[in-house]
Amino acid sequence: MSIASELGVQADVVLYLKNPPNAAALRSIIAKLEDPVTNLVRRDSLWEKLGLTEADAATEDQVVDLLVRHKQLLQRPVVVTATKAIIGRPKDRVRELLS
Repeated sequence: MSIASELGVQADVVLYLKNPPNAAALRSIIAKLEDPVTNLVRRDSLWEKLGLTEADAATEDQVVDLLVRHKQLLQRPVVVTATKAIIGRPKDRVRELLS
C-alpha cells in the first residue's frame, strides 16, 4: 500500500483472493466499519452474472454470507486499523485515516 509507505505507517497487506476472510474476520471488520456494510460488496460483472440485487446484500448477515461464498465481490481496498475500518475509495480516505 503506497500511501501507508508514504506516510511511514507499517501495513500488512492481505491478498484476499489467496487468503479470503472468513465470517468471523468479516464481522470483525464490519464492527469497525465507518461505511455502510452494503458498500463492502462490489456491484460488478460477477454481481450481474450471479443475478444479485440490492435485496441480496441488504443486511450484515447477507453481506457476510455473500463475501464468504464469493470472495471476488469484496470491495477493495479495505483499510483496517485497531479501531476503524474504511473502504479506501477514493484514496484520499486512506490518507486521512492513516494520518
